[in-house]
Amino acid sequence: MADASSSSSPEAGCCGPASPPARPGVPWGRIRAALTTPWTLVVGLPLLVAVLDPARTVDVIVFALTAFAGTAPYIAFAVFLIAALKASGAEATVGRAFQGRETPAILLAALFGGLAPFCSCEVIPFIAGLLAVGAPLSAVMAFWLSSPLIDPPTLLITAAALGWPFAIGKAVFAVALGLVGGFAVKALLAAGFFAAPVRARSSGGCGCGPSPFSGRPVWRFWREAARRATFATELRANALFLVKWLAFAYVLEALLVTYVPAQTIAGLVGGEGVLPVATAALVGMPAYLNSYVAPPLLAGLMEQGMTAGAAMAFMIAGAVSSVPAMAAVWSLVRAPVFAAYLGLGVLGAIVSGLAFQAVM
Repeated sequence: MADASSSSSPEAGCCGPASPPARPGVPWGRIRAALTTPWTLVVGLPLLVAVLDPARTVDVIVFALTAFAGTAPYIAFAVFLIAALKASGAEATVGRAFQGRETPAILLAALFGGLAPFCSCEVIPFIAGLLAVGAPLSAVMAFWLSSPLIDPPTLLITAAALGWPFAIGKAVFAVALGLVGGFAVKALLAAGFFAAPVRARSSGGCGCGPSPFSGRPVWRFWREAARRATFATELRANALFLVKWLAFAYVLEALLVTYVPAQTIAGLVGGEGVLPVATAALVGMPAYLNSYVAPPLLAGLMEQGMTAGAAMAFMIAGAVSSVPAMAAVWSLVRAPVFAAYLGLGVLGAIVSGLAFQAVM
């Protein structure tokens, strides 16, 4: 569009009347994007409260600041941990979990899925590499299901917002869901399902860089300049990411606790039984919140009447059905595998919620 407008400018014409200069259009897309960034909302939402409901402005701000301060030590440790794991090259250790026989590979994949420092976006090239080098689909599915649910930073943030029982329960369910999904896919493969499960690619490789099996982790990463630089880069990037999203989450939690009636939440996802848990899982799918935003908001919902089981189902379903995670599945595997991933994730969320509710 810019080229077309420039070709009709006065300088472009050599005969006849010159065309009037084209008026630049209003960049509504960029304006909308700027107005919806987490930082803009962190500042803008309290200002909106100050305009519309001045009496509650201080309460909202104090609630958000107090909640954030309580999480700050966990944020600091989580940022340091993930930077150290990235700098040391922990991906190589995770990649080797997929080598060898299928059953041990499923077990290790489900376990490493909960330990790997990958968010649902970062797991895409890693999974693509595993499929490209012929890792068993069952082990890949085990990793795929467990990895978006928990990682070291998420564990710490969840513990800070919801307590260690909830965080440990989520980690256990993440590994359990990976195991169930991996062995379910193994059984389906043995029964003749999922023929040619991986989508054909136009090029010979996956385009995702070196094999995840290559390389060795260097745990004393501070001895190498390149790894120290990686550590510093990851430290800054993850600190900014976590602070940004958690500040946004705690502002939302403050608004939720202040303005959403407790009886509304209790009526939707309160009470015992299968229905509240299943409802929470189904609501959690389209209402995906990343793993750093979800715990503070769920803490607010639980204060309003949401049961622990429904909260667990909401969190697991939301993580499994996140847009990046589903995009990864859809872009790499065929529709039957995608359907199995989604079905296992939702069913696992409901079962996990019911189990957690029974234990709690």
